[in-house]
Amino acid sequence: MAWRPFHAVLRRLLDAWVELRHCDPAPETLALDPERPVRYVLPHRALSDRLLLENLCRRHGLPLDAPPGTSAILSLPEARRRRWRRHSSSPLTALTEDLAAADPQLVPVSIFWGRAPDKRFGLWKLLAADSWALTGRLRRLLSVVVNGRSVEVVFGAPLRLGELHDPARPELTSRKAGRLLRVHFRRVRTRVLGPDLSHRRTLIDSVVASPEVRRAIEEAAAAQERSRTRLTRRAQRYGREIASNMSYPVLRFFDQLLKRLWTRLYDGVEVTGMATVKALAGDHTLVYVPCHRSHIDYLLLSYVLYRQGLMPPHIAAGRNLDMPIVGPLLRRGGAFFMRRSFRDNRLYAAVFDAYLHRLLARGHALEYFIEGGRSRSGRQLAPRHGMLAMTLRSQARLIQEQRRPRPLAFVPVYIGYERVMENASYRRELAGEKKRKESPLALLRTLKRLREPFGRVTVACGEPLILDHWLDAQCPEWRQAIPQGRPTWLGQTLPALGQALSRRINAAARLNASNLVALAMLATPQRVIETPRLEHQLRLLARLGRARPGESLAPPEGTPGDWIDHAERLGLIRRRPQALGELVVADADQAAQLGWYRNNVLHGFALPGLVAFAFRNTPRHDAAGLAQRLSPIWPLLVRELAITAPEDLTAAITEQLGQLTALGLLETVDAGWQRPRALPDQAALDQLGALVEPFLARGFLLLTVLLRQPSGRATAEALADQGRQLAERLALLSGLPAPEFFDASLFAALLEGLEAEGWVWRDNDRVHYGATLQEAARHAQELFDPALRQRLMLLAEVGEDNDGPEAS
Repeated sequence: MAWRPFHAVLRRLLDAWVELRHCDPAPETLALDPERPVRYVLPHRALSDRLLLENLCRRHGLPLDAPPGTSAILSLPEARRRRWRRHSSSPLTALTEDLAAADPQLVPVSIFWGRAPDKRFGLWKLLAADSWALTGRLRRLLSVVVNGRSVEVVFGAPLRLGELHDPARPELTSRKAGRLLRVHFRRVRTRVLGPDLSHRRTLIDSVVASPEVRRAIEEAAAAQERSRTRLTRRAQRYGREIASNMSYPVLRFFDQLLKRLWTRLYDGVEVTGMATVKALAGDHTLVYVPCHRSHIDYLLLSYVLYRQGLMPPHIAAGRNLDMPIVGPLLRRGGAFFMRRSFRDNRLYAAVFDAYLHRLLARGHALEYFIEGGRSRSGRQLAPRHGMLAMTLRSQARLIQEQRRPRPLAFVPVYIGYERVMENASYRRELAGEKKRKESPLALLRTLKRLREPFGRVTVACGEPLILDHWLDAQCPEWRQAIPQGRPTWLGQTLPALGQALSRRINAAARLNASNLVALAMLATPQRVIETPRLEHQLRLLARLGRARPGESLAPPEGTPGDWIDHAERLGLIRRRPQALGELVVADADQAAQLGWYRNNVLHGFALPGLVAFAFRNTPRHDAAGLAQRLSPIWPLLVRELAITAPEDLTAAITEQLGQLTALGLLETVDAGWQRPRALPDQAALDQLGALVEPFLARGFLLLTVLLRQPSGRATAEALADQGRQLAERLALLSGLPAPEFFDASLFAALLEGLEAEGWVWRDNDRVHYGATLQEAARHAQELFDPALRQRLMLLAEVGEDNDGPEAS
């Protein structure tokens, strides 16, 4: 009783000093039963935690009632005290004894005064943050003073004590509750603090001393006739070049810096899907695989995770970012650096593989981009398999070594920008200009753009892929012993895994104003449209996105008029007053920018666009006939745009026909559908079909070039290059300001898709085809109207006459 006035004073001091940086979930969202008493449980005794929790409960109206002589806030006994105080009863035992009178609900509460992994930080180790080590009274006092402005509170789901009660053995109830609570607190600490970090030098030494690196040193010494001591020093140098040096003070610095940067740069950061990630973080090793659209990606994702109460991951970054000033900061923020290619350097590959294996073995979260580099076109690039292969090998090794590793979960992340900072450089590089090297000076030049509007940015976590379960279904033999070379199952598994992750990234996409306006504007012939028609088309696109089965592309808040205003503020379009009504115009430079934002979400409108395009030349279809006509084209579109394909194409097309009919873009007739009679509806249908026209035109040009010569005459490289040249010529003749339309990688990917579908095959580097491809090409030609088909065929003839794909 004598302490109550003193506690009241301390409580008021804490209330004035402490600032909650993060509270998960919001206290008012706790699913508490108002008919049952509530007891809050802390992981250990700490007066500061208790008083802080009391303030938080009072501020949010959470119940704090308790019978006289008891408290609504309990704490678990510490392990070292449980051994020598067995005669004393714990708070949970007292609750169990009174279970008949009241069945309380226990709410576990974790409080972090700052947070850091357990690593030597000098003075910061004394003052700064919660870690895996328990704190003493002096350190707790200093932590409250230093970290009062950076406190995180995590509420757990309420636990009903009565549900654990066993009438036959009532004495076990408190032990069951204590065990469940301790498991919960351990998972929360793992999620927030991450695994313990070793000293960087110690980690590098362990990597160099690993069997795989020692083996690589022996092989290099024999092949290069160099001393093992010299090669060992080189391996240590590689380790220092690669390894991160995550530092909690730098994480705190980045948190404050990036908070101000995002406030100045963006109108807001929208985060979705984080609840699923938090549920996995406590007992899974997480590997974040975001799409790569900008240099901002890795800074943004780490910031979001830190703000959401998750430990930031170790990030695989290109060595080009390891530049003066910036590189050391990124390294201390969790980046580890890798060379673009190290296939011919077996020692470097062994060091990098061993380093990655140790990070995964210790349960550290990782982040890498499966696309390899930033997407200059805005679409999801074909996955590269290097990091995925090392991750799969590491997980298989851990199971082989019988370490019982934590399950590994890939977390796909979609990052959507309303305006990306690298727009200008992307257009230059797509047009053929060489990529400029990153430098601190170039970074300083971008600072002057901070006053420009960049809109909002979205970070959306998709459906996680649990690796063990996925591999068991795809390739059960993966758990067998791994040879020193490449496992046979890896070659067939990696492409499927890369495609699955790409599809899950795209499935998490969210629409924004830039995406919608880009989809509508680039579907107009001259990139000019009346404002009412543009609003109507935006409304149709929003409804189609919302109606997507299973993977809804929810539109942003606001009306089509709001989206047009926002796109104009971002400089993507401009309005032009005219006597008969206002027009919305995109000039050549703006249209090139809009292409990037259209490609971000084009995958979500591919099937309705393809169905709409089929009605351009043939005004009437039935579902079965339309599915037969589109079935050769659809797999290629699925592959290029990383689409999650429906199991039954005919059923999916029937559903799309119904949606287009409900929107007034088609009319039912007899046993099928036909083009609408109203001219505005016909124009809207043609605009929707224009979304897939660039893909179909590229495919038509490539097939025409291929089929105009005997099977086995041309090489794949010559075909892709000839297709690119024809597409570039078509873009110039039609005034299409879209360098990504004739991107050489798209033609190479299209050939790979034809090969994957079995329509072409390679023999001695020559491309062969049969009757199946000829039949598919005939179906594809029927989709085009005669004028467009004749123009494409004439263009292909010109290309063949001037520069055909020779066999050499």
